[in-house]
Amino acid sequence: MKVLLEMRPALDGISGIPQETRLLYRGLIATEGLEVLGLLQSSNLVLEPGLPVRKGEIRAEGLSAEARLDCSSKVVVSLLQGASFHRVEHWRRRLLQIVGPFAAMVRSTFGGAVPLTGFVPANFEDFVWRNMFAKSLPPEDFDAVTRCEHRVFRWPWSFANAWGVVTGSMGRALYPRLDTQGIDVMIAETPYPGRPRKGTQMVVRYHDAIPLLMPHTVKDRGYHRAMHFHALLRNAADGAWFACVSESTRQDLLSLLPHLEPRTVTIPNMISHHYFPDERSADRVPEIIWSRRNRQAPHEGGQDYPAPSESGRIAPYLLMVSTIEPRKNHEALADAWEQLRMQGHPDLQLVIVGGLGWDHGSMLERFKPWLRRGGLHLLHDVPADDLRLLYRHAAVTVCPSFGEGFGFSGVEAMRSGGVVAASDIRVHREVYDDASLYFNPYAPAEMAAVIGRLLAPCANAERESLRLRGAEVARRYLPEAVLPQWRRFLGALGGEIALTPSSIRASQDNA
Repeated sequence: MKVLLEMRPALDGISGIPQETRLLYRGLIATEGLEVLGLLQSSNLVLEPGLPVRKGEIRAEGLSAEARLDCSSKVVVSLLQGASFHRVEHWRRRLLQIVGPFAAMVRSTFGGAVPLTGFVPANFEDFVWRNMFAKSLPPEDFDAVTRCEHRVFRWPWSFANAWGVVTGSMGRALYPRLDTQGIDVMIAETPYPGRPRKGTQMVVRYHDAIPLLMPHTVKDRGYHRAMHFHALLRNAADGAWFACVSESTRQDLLSLLPHLEPRTVTIPNMISHHYFPDERSADRVPEIIWSRRNRQAPHEGGQDYPAPSESGRIAPYLLMVSTIEPRKNHEALADAWEQLRMQGHPDLQLVIVGGLGWDHGSMLERFKPWLRRGGLHLLHDVPADDLRLLYRHAAVTVCPSFGEGFGFSGVEAMRSGGVVAASDIRVHREVYDDASLYFNPYAPAEMAAVIGRLLAPCANAERESLRLRGAEVARRYLPEAVLPQWRRFLGALGGEIALTPSSIRASQDNA
């Protein structure tokens, strides 16, 4: 079976969907009977064409070695800065950037397929590793993930989405049809603004329905809602299967499109090898917090994280790991933390790890007095090895979000030997099971009470019980537990077993 896996997220970020994409690619290329190709596409850049592909195979016999190398080198450059411009060609290339994607959409509208070209990583292993895989995979995987072919789709993902939104507003959303000849299965991350050729089964990795069910919590609400909605409908109409990251997410999808039930399965996300019980002392925690301060936040004048006491103990801290945006509920956590400081925990610190997301202004204003006084620490770009240590030594890792598709930070904390308290939403109950305490995300006082219960001197037994149970729950999301579910699912698509949601879910439950 030949599988085409969308790799665009792997070029864009560190954790979450980008991490899942890297882990899935690594797992699938190690699966006997699968030939895996990565689909290279930029979110916003026009790419140079790669090597010619005919009938699903790279056919570059007519090109000299120098020409093949030059072609692949241009693909690398364009993935970082768009199609390269020589001064003489400047205006021709600028025109291509405008007319090219539009012409591709029109051609596809009338039945044509947009060709994919080829990219072979040989001679470009450093680029492939450092720009696509190094953020999530161990160095031992270098050779495996830098030797497989890729396909290049020149036109930007964002342009294809915009075309779907514009045409959808006129009555029918149109998307480019990719020439996936020779590809048995195409796996896309999130609803994909494109259509595979007939004979290729689309599988959508469905992470959440938040743009549709909680549109007030996403950036550019109207556009992102429409973008998600139109691509989802097109994928569904084309017969796509939906591999949902949690049963809660699957139920959300079915609440929107009940007729998809026969084409949905639940396969959870995987967690990285970076997270495991870390027995190192907490000595390095103050240094991590100092060195990874977010320099865009107003820390000026604020106190550093307190130095360890004479006994070697560090000040207790609550940890939250999440992009700073309204849906994540940072402000309620700040309210609960302040209450805890007034209720017998005056030295309790609050450490928040995450980049500044959309509409973060009000949250920074809320944090500003504490950032300048000290006690609240806003970090970003924390390496996974350091984040593991923060999880391990946090008094509590708090996951207060209003809505999620999965919830990586709680699982990572459990895997690292931490203690978790989370908002009482359906997906947290499913993913974290009984390895977390729960609170109402709309009630800071209840959040403070639940966290305070874990901070009490008499809570040692309960904390240890949560740690042990968390270790068991986190094992469900290790690659060795999740990849067999993917193999059974893809095997079913290949006709090895009867393909029904109930049979696949039963086989997963028995794994």
